[in-house]
Amino acid sequence: MSKKPNAMPHVVDFIGMRCKLVTYTRSAAAALVALGLAGCAWTGGNDSLSYTADRGVENQPYPANYRPELLALLRTYLNDPTGVREAGISEPAQKEVGGRRRYVVCVRFNARGTGGRYAGAKERAGMYIDGRLDRIIEDAGELCAGATYAAFPEMEKLTR
Repeated sequence: MSKKPNAMPHVVDFIGMRCKLVTYTRSAAAALVALGLAGCAWTGGNDSLSYTADRGVENQPYPANYRPELLALLRTYLNDPTGVREAGISEPAQKEVGGRRRYVVCVRFNARGTGGRYAGAKERAGMYIDGRLDRIIEDAGELCAGATYAAFPEMEKLTR
């Protein structure tokens, strides 16, 4: 007669592992909740979205590569960058944005919307900090008032 091994130690180990897993899961969940609440409480100083560090310098350098930087961003900004019509661009000009002097480039274009139809001419402003493109401002009315536009054929030749 052969003895069957007792299956009970395996069950006990399984139960012990399960208890540890439940304990670790509760601890991990509590830590994640604490981190989430800490992230919500931290203001981080400036709440606006910026892609470059803003040193707050009043004397901003001229954005030498403003056209290629703007084209690169517009390629991803537009739903369909192909077939843009009536594209125009202004020279960089210093304007007051958010209480600080910044170089602003105004762009006017007629691009296709999500349905593939032309949506009409739009005006946007590219804001530069420390000579680099920081963001596109959609409500460019006041910033681009009186801007002189030159043809912007590079934008009309954009591809995906």
